Amino acid sequence: MGLFLAAAQAASTAGHGAEAAHGAEAAASGLPQLATHTYASQIFWLAVAVAVMYLIFSRVALPRIAGLMEERRDAVEDDLDRAAELRRKAEDAQKAYEAALAEARAEAQKIAEQTRAEIQKQVDEAMAKADAEIAARTAEGEKRIAEIRASALEAVEAVAADVAAEIVAAILPAAADAERVKAAVAAKLKG
Repeated sequence: MGLFLAAAQAASTAGHGAEAAHGAEAAASGLPQLATHTYASQIFWLAVAVAVMYLIFSRVALPRIAGLMEERRDAVEDDLDRAAELRRKAEDAQKAYEAALAEARAEAQKIAEQTRAEIQKQVDEAMAKADAEIAARTAEGEKRIAEIRASALEAVEAVAADVAAEIVAAILPAAADAERVKAAVAAKLKG
């Protein structure tokens, strides 16, 4: 490209020999950018430079930049899609965890209810057994009490009959019939 610019400049200076001498004179006297007789060549080279830069940018740089921007946009979209997928998987995992937790709680509640029922059954069986044992002991105790009472009554009846027979024999010796006295004492005690 530098070769192209050098050739164009040589052609410009050859065609403009008088102007070049005048331009050298203007360059010596001040700023060459302000020399009006070189404006045409400056505008030409400006247009060439702009055209070359446009071609470079439009054919090389801008497509690369556009490609990089498209790649970046695609990468961002892929990242967003992946993040959405991961969020969905996390939500599914959360739901599965909550379902498993609810199932475990229900199972624990079921086991607790079964345990309570078994314990209550054992308590009821123990209470029934204790009640039966208490009832049996009570019946046995009442039977023994009845036997003791009957034995005591017999003893009291025998003592009372003996005492009554002795009293009757002491008071009325002729009317002292032991069997009649026993019958009278038994009737009095029973009734």
